[in-house]
Amino acid sequence: MLRDLGLQALHDGAVAVVTLAAGAGSRWTQGAGVVKALNPFCKLGGRHRSFIEVHLAKSRRVSFEVGVPLPHVITTGYLTHTPIQAYLEVNAGHGYPGPLLLSPGRAVGLRLAPMTRDLRFAWEEMPQQLLDEQAQKMRDSLHAALIAWAQQVGEGSDYTDNLPLQCLHPVGHWYEIPNLFKNGVLARLLAERPQLRVLMLHNIDTVGAEVDPVLLGAHLHSGATMTVEVITRRVEDRGGGLARVDGQLRLIEGLALPREEDEFRLSYYNSNTFWLDIDRLLAVFGLTRDTLQEPERVTAAVRAVAARMPTYITLKDVKKRWGHGQEDIFPVAQFEKLWGDMTALPEMACRYVVVPRLRGQQLKEPAQLDGWLRDGSAAYLETLCAWE
Repeated sequence: MLRDLGLQALHDGAVAVVTLAAGAGSRWTQGAGVVKALNPFCKLGGRHRSFIEVHLAKSRRVSFEVGVPLPHVITTGYLTHTPIQAYLEVNAGHGYPGPLLLSPGRAVGLRLAPMTRDLRFAWEEMPQQLLDEQAQKMRDSLHAALIAWAQQVGEGSDYTDNLPLQCLHPVGHWYEIPNLFKNGVLARLLAERPQLRVLMLHNIDTVGAEVDPVLLGAHLHSGATMTVEVITRRVEDRGGGLARVDGQLRLIEGLALPREEDEFRLSYYNSNTFWLDIDRLLAVFGLTRDTLQEPERVTAAVRAVAARMPTYITLKDVKKRWGHGQEDIFPVAQFEKLWGDMTALPEMACRYVVVPRLRGQQLKEPAQLDGWLRDGSAAYLETLCAWE
């Protein structure tokens, strides 16, 4: 029944895919800003494919199977918009048969020099690998030098001593859906497809996620505003998960947990794949399809909900190149809001579904690729794709 319900929605053109590709991808490169979506990360179908090509290939297969082109939206940010736009133009959108839209970011942050107490907490109070005596002395000396640097430039001051693109930062994927409201992309989609009801939102690195008719049917049948996909947690999964807080089942970020070890008590990890009911979500923001045409009202609505979301301060390593090929790495502070915290809103009716790891695993670092290839994930992904 659920599969039939999902297939009917696909036949009706009621679904669109939203791929999050606005981030700087610093974990993929250990500090350098990069357009991760364009990285040819794995050889699939006879040649190396980028993350974007993989996601479009999955949507192409679904479009062919149901006979209706599936709209695919790729969110971008200050760092990724121009390269992704140029990439899609050069490759003719990889021949994607349906509507292919970019959703430009409407929010950006400026990095800050870190507070010395935050650096000391990260390096002295959080668990650290013990090195041999000489290596430990070297690391301690480096940490002392970086703490002195933070004091010299001014704790909490604007970080501007680098290339402009290295001083700015994405402000978290919470803003990506509100960006659809603000930049007119959602209004355009709804004007072209009034029957559109559901968005499937997922990370660029959740390569196994695709529009599954059963999961779509389950979301529609539940009547929820948002259905969240979670996977069983492994020890290497970091970033929070599913928890019961004050009696309410919700996602909780690792940054919000009082102790690091609390994260290991969570059984399920957030895959960051969501099914969203468009009209119910707009109602949470106090908007309707018609009021999406009123920029001032949309901006006020987004700010009102943003004010209810927690803001996380994180430390990130940023590379600075200088001289003749020298390269330094500095810890800087940046802030972000995360979409998973929407599950804490009482008016946000949420449901949770456990999906296989093959579907929900995220590729955050190149070091994961070997295991990802060996455990059958790459072979599974090939079955989901219809290449150009």
